[in-house]
Amino acid sequence: MIMASGLNFGWRASLPHYFGICLGFPSMFFAVGFGLGYLFERFELLHEFIQVAGIFYLLYLAWRIATAAPTDLDGGQPSKPLSFVQAALFQWVNPKAWTMGASAIATYTTVGEDNNLQILVVGFVFFLMAFPSAAVWMTFGAGLKKVLDNPRHQKMFNVTMALLLAASIVPIAWSLLAKYL
Repeated sequence: MIMASGLNFGWRASLPHYFGICLGFPSMFFAVGFGLGYLFERFELLHEFIQVAGIFYLLYLAWRIATAAPTDLDGGQPSKPLSFVQAALFQWVNPKAWTMGASAIATYTTVGEDNNLQILVVGFVFFLMAFPSAAVWMTFGAGLKKVLDNPRHQKMFNVTMALLLAASIVPIAWSLLAKYL
């Protein structure tokens, strides 16, 4: 979304959206993490359920991205980017954010150890990395407008992004398969 905002509105106009993501996701992560940490201690299989659900959801998203029709970048766009509050609150209803947060908790925490400390460390890393990574995506989007005016280029871009998203599930899927094979 921040790349699309950079593409459609430019870097400066997208700053409130950017800060909303950078602060909204870590706050959602901490809230989810402290609740899920408790559940993971009691129901260890919940880790795997979340991982499998996340894999299927990300594959679905990859399919949607790959099959998306090229759009007219100058027509039908919203008149302004998301505000800080809108972007921060969107993290709380964004299934990708929940999947990423829950997957990170399942992957980077160890049942039986100090879950609170683990959640704080992972959440702090998300907080620190949100700023440079969202800035890169926003800047990349702002620079793409000229390249993606061509529908053929848009389609190639969509397929490439879908393949990268699908590839991102390989480590989680591999660990699950290795556990049961």
